[in-house]
Amino acid sequence: MAHAMLSTAVHAAEANAGQTLAKKSGCFACHNVDKKVLGPSYKDVAAKYKNDKGAEAKLVAKIKAGGSGTWGDMPMPPNSHVKDEDIKTIVEWILTL
Repeated sequence: MAHAMLSTAVHAAEANAGQTLAKKSGCFACHNVDKKVLGPSYKDVAAKYKNDKGAEAKLVAKIKAGGSGTWGDMPMPPNSHVKDEDIKTIVEWILTL
């Protein structure tokens, strides 16, 4: 029982870290957890990549380099100012939604 509680607490802390990093990195200027802003909601991203085993690597690369076409005509600018490990944490959080 204690192990399950600890696991839940660790997962919650990781989720909070991802969301906090997304806010700190400026991601919420164009995205929101559950509604489209300029870009797709994070829940929509998670749903789209739910069964994609390579989703984490694809999303990390896309966030780092930027891109367009996946969600419409609005391009996402590159986010080279965000550390790779922070992008990975953000993507891990998004994929849990």
